[in-house]
Formats: sequence, C-alpha cells, structure tokens
Amino acid sequence: MSLLVVAEHDQNTIKVPTRVAVAAAQAIGGEIHLLVAGEGCQGAIDAAAQIEGVSKVLAVDHANYGHALAEEMSALIVSLAEGYTHILTATTTSGKNYMPRVAALLDVAQISDIMAVESADTFQRPIYAGNAIATVQSSDAVKVLTVRGTAFDPVNAEGGSASIEVREGPATAGLSSWVREDVVVLERPELTAASIIVSGGRGMQNGENFAMLESVADKLGAAIGASRAAVDAGFVPNDMQVGQTGKIVAPDLYIAVGISGAIQHLAGMKDSKVIVAINKDEDAPIFQVADYGLVADLFKAVPELDGQL
Repeated sequence: MSLLVVAEHDQNTIKVPTRVAVAAAQAIGGEIHLLVAGEGCQGAIDAAAQIEGVSKVLAVDHANYGHALAEEMSALIVSLAEGYTHILTATTTSGKNYMPRVAALLDVAQISDIMAVESADTFQRPIYAGNAIATVQSSDAVKVLTVRGTAFDPVNAEGGSASIEVREGPATAGLSSWVREDVVVLERPELTAASIIVSGGRGMQNGENFAMLESVADKLGAAIGASRAAVDAGFVPNDMQVGQTGKIVAPDLYIAVGISGAIQHLAGMKDSKVIVAINKDEDAPIFQVADYGLVADLFKAVPELDGQL
C-alpha cells in the first residue's frame, strides 16, 4: 500500500502541517511518498527528503506550480495518482482549495479534516463545530483526505533519507493565472505555528484596544488572534481569526481576552494545551473549556498582567 502526501512549502522549507499529514499517513500504514511541487523549490525538495517516515520524494519544479493554483495542482496530483491508495494533505487554505478538485476528477468522495485513523478505510472527523465526531468509512479505491493540523504530532523534520525522483507535470490547464500577492510581513509568530497565542474578542470594544494585547504578546513572544466577532466588527483583519471559519490552532498556551466562547471559536482552539480566559461575565462559555479563568474587567486585568511581565 502506497500513500501520497502533498507538501505545503515556501519553496525553501516544508511547513509543519505537512509533517502532521505525514504522521496521519504513518497511522494508516504503508509506503509514504511526498509530492513537492513548486518553482525554484530545490530547498523544499531537499528538506522533504529529510523528513522522518518518507521513503520517496516526487519533485516537480516548474513555473506552473509556483503559486499552487488549484487548477494546476489538481491536474498534477491526478496525473500522479495511479498506484496510490490514499492521497493526503493538510487542512490549510491551499489544501482546501485543490483537494476537492482532486476528489472530483478521480470521482471519489473527499473526507475532510480527519483527526484520527481507525483503519486504512475508516477515519474520524469533527462535525457540528467540533461538538460531535463522525466516524466515516470509505469504499473508494482511492481515499482523498485532508488532515487537521492539530490532530497528530508532527513527525521529525530530520532523520529521514528519502530518495528523490524528478517528475514532469501535465501541460498547463490554462484555466487561471497568478495576478499578485499582497503579503503582510509579521514580526510575531504565525498563528498556526505559535506556541503562545493571545486572542481578543468583542469585549476589546475597538481595534485600538488591541494595543494592550500587542504589548503582552511582545513580552511573551506570542502571536495575536481574534474571535470572529472582533473580525466582523472590523477591529482586526480576518487573517487573525481563530475558529471554525478561521484558523485551527493548538498552542501550548492560549489566552482568551474578552471572548465569550461561541462554539465556532471553541472549535478552533479547544485543543490548546493550556487555556486561560479573562472575561467579566462569569457565565461565559469560554470558562467551560478554560484551565484557568479570571472573572474581571479586561481593561484592568490586562494592564496588570502586562506590568507583571
């Protein structure tokens, strides 16, 4: 049994969610191949060969795949699909973009956001914003899966010695073209990779008050997140949103400030190792999942915390 994992990378390094997907592939069992497709991506190809548990790296270095456009990536993956029983990638923005196309082209059902493997054809995935777990069994010849980025411990980035096989992709699909990318350069850790996250909710009242959280985050070396309510209110940009429709995170420490704890938000952070909640409403749902809770006015509590750091 052979499994194909599609890597997410920045042309130079392999991102952590890919190593989580490799861990899921190990739980299924079989020979694991890792597809690295990009443009000028030799650094990522070399890094992929070092990942623990990977036996072969399929390297496709071509301008068609420089920006992981869904039309190009799906055509490439389908062209390489023969002989594989499972095709996996991480549940990221890119993975959610091209994997449904792969499943459609292969005429199979995709199983999204798996969080546990029961057997080679049976998986668990969250439903109803994580309030229930569905066990799904697939009879498809090829299982197309996306893997929740917090569900498995990532395999080691080093220790492997995979062979590298250069492959060619199909002719360009010509259905889309890259226009531009507006990149925000962050001085803090990226949300999904941060070990500490400080998040603010509607209780922050406005965007200017997030400066209080920035001061705390800077001292802790933390990333800053937000609830959907804060994003919808225009306090912060949507790339800071944590939750079912935002980013799924599982840091070592998650500090929720002024967040009531709607189920959509809890679905995105409840796997955090330690959760600290600050809210003036003692009945706020966030306290049901918090390891430590402080019922207090955040405009007093946060400056006091900042002063102690």
